[in-house]
Amino acid sequence: MENKPLNRRTFLTYLGTGATALAAATSGLGVLSETVNAQSNSLMRMKPRKTGFKFQPIEPSSKDELVLPRGYTYDVVASYGDIINPSKDTFGYNNDYTLFFPMKEDEDRGLLWVNHEYTNPLYVEGEKVNDKYTPAQIEKHLYNQGGSIIEVYQDKDGRWKLDRTSKFARRVTGLTPFALTGPAKGSTAVKGATEVQGTFANCSGGRTLWNTVLSCEENFESTSEEAGLEPAHYGWVIEVDPFDPAFKVRKHTALGRFNHENASMGIAKDGRAVVYMGDDKKDACVYKFISKGKYNKAAGKKNSALLEEGTLYVADLKKGKWTALTIEAVREAASGKADLLEKFKTQGDVVVNCHDAAILLGGTPTDRPEDVEISPFDQTIFVAHTNNDKHGNMHGHITRFFEKDGDLGSEEFDFEIFAAGGRQSGFSAPDNLTFDSNANLWTVTDISSDKLNTAVWKSFKNNGMFMIPTIGPDKGIAYQFASAPVQAELTGPCFTPDEKTLFLSVQHPGEETTDKANPTSTWPQIRGGNMPRPSVVAIRGFKF
Repeated sequence: MENKPLNRRTFLTYLGTGATALAAATSGLGVLSETVNAQSNSLMRMKPRKTGFKFQPIEPSSKDELVLPRGYTYDVVASYGDIINPSKDTFGYNNDYTLFFPMKEDEDRGLLWVNHEYTNPLYVEGEKVNDKYTPAQIEKHLYNQGGSIIEVYQDKDGRWKLDRTSKFARRVTGLTPFALTGPAKGSTAVKGATEVQGTFANCSGGRTLWNTVLSCEENFESTSEEAGLEPAHYGWVIEVDPFDPAFKVRKHTALGRFNHENASMGIAKDGRAVVYMGDDKKDACVYKFISKGKYNKAAGKKNSALLEEGTLYVADLKKGKWTALTIEAVREAASGKADLLEKFKTQGDVVVNCHDAAILLGGTPTDRPEDVEISPFDQTIFVAHTNNDKHGNMHGHITRFFEKDGDLGSEEFDFEIFAAGGRQSGFSAPDNLTFDSNANLWTVTDISSDKLNTAVWKSFKNNGMFMIPTIGPDKGIAYQFASAPVQAELTGPCFTPDEKTLFLSVQHPGEETTDKANPTSTWPQIRGGNMPRPSVVAIRGFKF
């Protein structure tokens, strides 16, 4: 009998036919990765390396638990309020993006960068006084956003733990001084600033070619207003070196100012650095930046200067072209419009008012472009378009860009809808993306807390995590790997280099809670009490 991979619909069909039939059916799923490995694909530049990633897909769940397939388990590595170093710094709130940096001598120990996106006043600042935060509350508000650098390790039993004695662990917060680089530095568009206070609203990010972190400021507006800070100082891509506190943290204005989700870096055929980015709001655009200079591996972290000068582009999906956002092009398009000519006088004005410049030059408004990732296998670009209820796109989709000649430095592209959210696929609202070494795309979902388990989102139950093959006969089919606790969102998936561990953030469990005494979630049930705590977990059970 032919041993076929099991798709989601077949799996759900077998659920009602008894354990024996289910076991027989899922034995086919066990060879899913091997089947994918056997497929030929003319676009492949790098062959999938590992077999494995075998699991029996789970059903959607409404449990107040992180639900995983049989054979997998998780360790809670760090939760809101945990002390992370001898200086008594504490882990921030609403952890998001994670990025693991193994220690050179030991892959079972490393540094983990973690974003902190926003706070919940019920658990962090407390109620406002006369509709305003006090200075002490503002300090809490800013401290608990930004990022955490924590040191993690596996103990003798294989469990991942937080090392509170780490000499590397530290916080980068809304109180940390940042240098500005690029065309907006010192410009009137940022009120002449060359250094600014803090980073917050940190959503997703990326790794540079020289092994530093890019972290992205997304919905910065409310925090900057509440803290009385200049809004033009936020909405940027920041860079941090987890191993070196002496590396000046910086904001790269050449990459544009908007509601950044993430920043995915690759390299053009001619050696220039390329960064892809999404603007996470309805009717917003997809961008890429191409450096003026070329990447030099021997230069190490001096390559950071590549992000200070180059060309920022916006995607025009109708023409299949990347349009350069230059001051010359913007002023030509604004010819005869006095208000726009006044608004756009320098390249600093263009990057600060990036969305307006992009729309003026024909950038295509899309459905909340969140995570954008470069496939390591064929250099195609995957974009998670989360949703847009303004246009009836309730469940979102994943778009795949094909750069001309497979060159990330190209100014022309084609695209396809790789996978669409909805009942037929089993997922809704794709958000963060990552790849494994077997050409599988992993995505987490971001159904809003107040929409979960209601209306057209009922069938999906809680938010989840899905594996989607990008090649082979099961290309585009989503297999559910995890289900989040009540009202939580899973974010920031990151594999260790050996792929035996997956770090994952569990963000805002119990987000709709209004009464501390009666929380809607009590996950992860640590330290006693019933307070839900955003936490990073390490998922184990991957075998190859």
